[in-house]
Amino acid sequence: MTLDEFMLNFLSNMSGGTIVLLLIAALLIISILLGVRIVPQSEQHVVERFGRLRAVLGPGINLIVPFLDRVKHRVSILERQLPTQSQDAITSDNVLVKVDTSVFYRIVHPEKTVYRIRDVDGAIITTVAGIVRAQIGKMELDEVQSNRATLISTIQHNVEAAVDDWGIEVTRAEILDVNLDQATREAMLQQLNAERERRAAVTRAEGERRAVELNADAELYAAEQAAKARRIEADAEAYATEVVAKAIRDNGVEAAQYQVALKQVDALSQVAAGEGKQTVILPSSAIDAFGEAFKMLKGKPS
Repeated sequence: MTLDEFMLNFLSNMSGGTIVLLLIAALLIISILLGVRIVPQSEQHVVERFGRLRAVLGPGINLIVPFLDRVKHRVSILERQLPTQSQDAITSDNVLVKVDTSVFYRIVHPEKTVYRIRDVDGAIITTVAGIVRAQIGKMELDEVQSNRATLISTIQHNVEAAVDDWGIEVTRAEILDVNLDQATREAMLQQLNAERERRAAVTRAEGERRAVELNADAELYAAEQAAKARRIEADAEAYATEVVAKAIRDNGVEAAQYQVALKQVDALSQVAAGEGKQTVILPSSAIDAFGEAFKMLKGKPS
């Protein structure tokens, strides 16, 4: 017996009520399968009814009306990274640069994304390119190089404002590199070398000036020390003069004559102490000076 013959015999043996029950059971099973939707954690489902938006199903078990509602779009809500893009831009000081950018985003409102924009990635790439050119056009090359963090923050803020109507959140925007053409690179290298030479010349000049200052300080210190020595010597001479003057004032002319006689005796002693043989001729006044000195020594109290 064939399958067709078996089915015909089976249906002919069944009553009409049994067939209706089977049809109802099959309808219930199909309704349950169509009405229960299990959405993964990383997705959101957009449900339409007769071609219009009905609901957005979140992760978990969801119920819809069988045969009326159907899941039209399954949208991933995971963070996405756009391919690295390069675009040319001209700074405010007329320097052509090539900027490599990368953007990360995720879909937060799937109903806006599926009904308001067709090519999400292409639209974001175009938006980022325009914003990058506009922002770099307001800055000089040195500012682009030194204020990259500020530039990235500004670009991300402007991109977020531009794509908000598409139900998209820009999580991160990066400027990976800023490249210059060969002529600009050579000009900047020459400028860098000139700046290094200027700094080296300034350093050498500062060293020479410092050496001159130190030499002048040394000479000044030596002069101060010499002046101090002369001042001490002058003070010593003044003190000796004061002592002699006091002795003359206290002891009269005899004390002065005594000091002169001592000087003469000392001078003659130094001459006589010389090496070799010499003849010392003394004037008669020197003999008298010796006598006067001995008289004074005898008469000087001990």
